[in-house]
Amino acid sequence: MALVGAVVLVGEAIGIGLLNWFLGLVVDRQDMSMGGLDPDAMSIGTWIGGGLFGLYLLLCALVMLLVGIRNRPAVGIGRILLISAAVVHALLGAFTVGLVGWLAFVFMMVVFGLIVLTLVADARTADAVDKGEGPAESGPGTEGGAPQPA
Repeated sequence: MALVGAVVLVGEAIGIGLLNWFLGLVVDRQDMSMGGLDPDAMSIGTWIGGGLFGLYLLLCALVMLLVGIRNRPAVGIGRILLISAAVVHALLGAFTVGLVGWLAFVFMMVVFGLIVLTLVADARTADAVDKGEGPAESGPGTEGGAPQPA
């Protein structure tokens, strides 16, 4: 689940970067002022904002990739990043229904679901290992993680 989520987040980061690059070009070529703002400042702000959001999504994808490879839950800053990404996708999903349409909403909810499932599934795995129910108990005289009577 985490590996699929990482691939989707990388694709989304590329898409967000390209969209903001295009929007920056449109603003730059129009040479119009909006509320007295300089068109160059607006286009540069669009490029910087898109780049930062793309880097944020790539960092979240890296955390999900590490969770998938290590088969351990995200902890600390990585967990906070994934929780914040889930909140961002839930809010963007709510906004995209009215602004873009239902297809964009479905995409945002799929990404939201992948992030939440990664957080929840890995938390359950960590709890099972902490309680001694996981593969950490296997050894001589045990079968399937439970001690066998002699």
